[in-house]
Amino acid sequence: MRFELVPVPDEVGARPRDGRGYPVPAITPWQGDVPQFALTDHGRSADCALERLCSVCGRFMERGPVWRVVGAAESAAIAGALAAGQPYRNLAPTMEGPGHRACMLYAAMVCPYLARPNARRRASAEDAADELTSAAVRGAARGGTGAVVGFGDYEYAVTGTRVLFRFLDLVEFLPHESADEHLAELRAELAKPSRPG
Repeated sequence: MRFELVPVPDEVGARPRDGRGYPVPAITPWQGDVPQFALTDHGRSADCALERLCSVCGRFMERGPVWRVVGAAESAAIAGALAAGQPYRNLAPTMEGPGHRACMLYAAMVCPYLARPNARRRASAEDAADELTSAAVRGAARGGTGAVVGFGDYEYAVTGTRVLFRFLDLVEFLPHESADEHLAELRAELAKPSRPG
């Protein structure tokens, strides 16, 4: 689905856009007037962690569940735990911050890398030798089933070079082969009168 056909949460629509018209997430650094989508800005990510701001729209997240988009490996692990009737908890930290449900549904649908299993990254993360970013290398495919996942809360650590997140207490699992499967879910979320923003 073309990104301009995806309904935009108001708070995401207020974000700056790149030359193609894509809204730029709150944690994305800029080089001049060009956003660096494969990278995460340390200061912006730290602000999101410390002030409980959505990593996509940059606005406050109320206490309660937070969401994130996961790739094939974590999606498969969650599906396996649920199928076995087991709780899911991934203790491995990630540099991907949390967000509002609508913002993460939107991001999953609009980001070419997150949206389709055969999509490949065009740019590399700065430190591809790092185990946290090794999958974020040029040419890497998402593969398999991705998911938008809700968690009861998150933990974080802000170091001098990174902001690390861990997510706790799975509350929602919305797997997808192609993220446009979430279109009805996104529309329903945007129609809620009590949505944050």
